[in-house]
Amino acid sequence: MQLPLISRRQILGYSAAGFLAASKSSLAKNESSDGFEFRYLVGSCMYGYLYLGEILPEVSKCGSTHLDIWPKNHGNQREQLEDLGEELFAAMLKKHNIALGCITQYKLGPFGLQEEMKLAARLGCRTIVTGGSGPKGLIGSELKAAVAAFVEKMKPHLAIAEETGVTIAIENHGNNLIDSPDSLKYLAELRPSKHLAVALAPYHLEQNPEMLGGLIRDLGDAIEVFYAWEHGDGCTTRLPKIQELKQLPGKGPLDFGPLVKALIDIRYCGWTEIFMHPVPRGIPILETATEVTVEINRSRQYLESMIAATGKI
Repeated sequence: MQLPLISRRQILGYSAAGFLAASKSSLAKNESSDGFEFRYLVGSCMYGYLYLGEILPEVSKCGSTHLDIWPKNHGNQREQLEDLGEELFAAMLKKHNIALGCITQYKLGPFGLQEEMKLAARLGCRTIVTGGSGPKGLIGSELKAAVAAFVEKMKPHLAIAEETGVTIAIENHGNNLIDSPDSLKYLAELRPSKHLAVALAPYHLEQNPEMLGGLIRDLGDAIEVFYAWEHGDGCTTRLPKIQELKQLPGKGPLDFGPLVKALIDIRYCGWTEIFMHPVPRGIPILETATEVTVEINRSRQYLESMIAATGKI
């Protein structure tokens, strides 16, 4: 017999509490003795269009002190910020002892972030993620020249980034100038400032652990955000939830061991965001905030186990 909704949620709450307690104990044992640890971001869009007041208490439960806020259509928390006002939003963050770590803004693009950077500075946020801009499908010298042209166009915007203390991180999104390992390496090589960086999304790259680990080493400190996100069965068509969740570390076939080993080797200290996209966009990855948090923590536990597997604890 199907349980009534309230009883089901109570049961989920009890299960989540047990899982989170177990995870906390396990993760404490998996801290590396040489000081390496992930700095987790929690993406607001993982919770769909839920109200910020419901999401903020979940951030610390995910082992993080920082939120990545997303606008529509993936989430709507950036619009909620606008409606709440900066003062009330900042008070809400303070109440839950968390901070704004990142603003994701693909809609504005890399050349439209001036006001967003000023907002980020006022809120103490130091990272904005967006996509690249330029011709697609290039390789070799043509690709390098196009990346160089993109970097040149970014210089006035990087001046504002430096003034505001913000780093603009470019994700290797599919069907973009910056969408391949070579384009990422050219961006890292040609960037004129550390305020231009990489948001590395394994989902959009070949699912080869050794290649991805090598790319992480090549990019080094140019990585500002690492999305713990694999391709699994994809995120463009509606799938049974068990298949959709295969985008999460530990759920799909990608071995994150070589990636984590590479992050440790480069002494990575940027953000790590456990991530996936649901279909359709704008819904939570699971029905309730509690369920979303539990699922994020399953992947977090998996990533922490990869630290242990390197022999560095």
